[in-house]
Amino acid sequence: MSKRDYYDVLGVAREASAQDVKSAYRKLALKYHPDRNPGDAAAEEHFKEAAEAYAVLADREKRSVYDRFGHAGLGSAGGGGVDPTIFEDFGDILGGLGDVFGFGDLFGGRRRAGPRRGNDLRYDLEIPFDDAAGGAETTLQLPREEPCQTCRGTGAAPGSTPDTCAQCGGHGQLRYQQGFLTVARTCGRCRGAGKVIGTPCETCRGAGRTPKERKLTVKIPAGISTGQRLRLQGEGELGEQGAPPGDLYVVVHVAEHSFFHRDGDDLLCVVPIPYPTLVLGGDVSVPTLNGNEEVAVPKGTQSGARFRLKGKGMPNVTGRGHGDLLVEVQVDTPRRISKEQRGLLERLAETMHGHKVEPRAREAHDERPFFERVRDMFG
Repeated sequence: MSKRDYYDVLGVAREASAQDVKSAYRKLALKYHPDRNPGDAAAEEHFKEAAEAYAVLADREKRSVYDRFGHAGLGSAGGGGVDPTIFEDFGDILGGLGDVFGFGDLFGGRRRAGPRRGNDLRYDLEIPFDDAAGGAETTLQLPREEPCQTCRGTGAAPGSTPDTCAQCGGHGQLRYQQGFLTVARTCGRCRGAGKVIGTPCETCRGAGRTPKERKLTVKIPAGISTGQRLRLQGEGELGEQGAPPGDLYVVVHVAEHSFFHRDGDDLLCVVPIPYPTLVLGGDVSVPTLNGNEEVAVPKGTQSGARFRLKGKGMPNVTGRGHGDLLVEVQVDTPRRISKEQRGLLERLAETMHGHKVEPRAREAHDERPFFERVRDMFG
């Protein structure tokens, strides 16, 4: 009998988000949980089927393979077993049995017993706006535990070696059968290492690592924005007893610019224009990320008019072009004027004595924030 489509099993669309997949699995797990359906073989099969589907769709790499090749792809690509940590958020459903290893056999493998991979680390990095616009390199100085030089990371004193754990036989796990589930728990004596240190290293006291400062060079891609992360693979905490290290995630925070306001890849700015230029027209120099740009202002331009400079915004972080620079012009009212200027303005006012001011529609006198007005104007 062929397997059902995993998306059909969970009742979600193929474009469903990770949260939608998780919510769908939680509902099915609650509905078909063996404790709620004692002795019901059909419910038990539904429960296992939902867990199998979730184990694939909750794993980004497995889901990508499945979307391209279906069930056959998981078999040919080597499913690699199920990572039990995927089910950690469902401890309330699984009764605290986070390590549900029985599902690993469904994909041709089991999770490797032994020391666990190191934890991921987070570093918050603040960068100037110009570095986000043009890209940059920066150096981070971080503390991390490195392999002990005395024992070379084994944790055992020089001249001695760790002993095989007698409780788990070196597997690092103790396996139990609970109903249809095969459950594995980390060995409490060796803590998953599979070995026990009889004579600890005096330098690291058996930990196998010591604290050390290290410097890392990080490349900041042009166009990065606040909240985006850079992943430095293998730069997280060391794994247990020689297991692979975790990753370091650098979370970027971009400082605000004094002139430009960012909206995605677009930049927004307000440029004050002398009144005669708005009336008579003329060229105006507008600052951009790469120097000034001349903008032709037509005669009779109203204060608040907007202009778009194509490709003068922020670079896209993926390298796919640039955003635009959106410029709103505002009449520049000088606070101080000379006697000559006052006289000219008074003469202008006399010539406009009979000028009738027509009220504008509400749309033309919009009081909404600049960002919102520009978005509506340019779509």
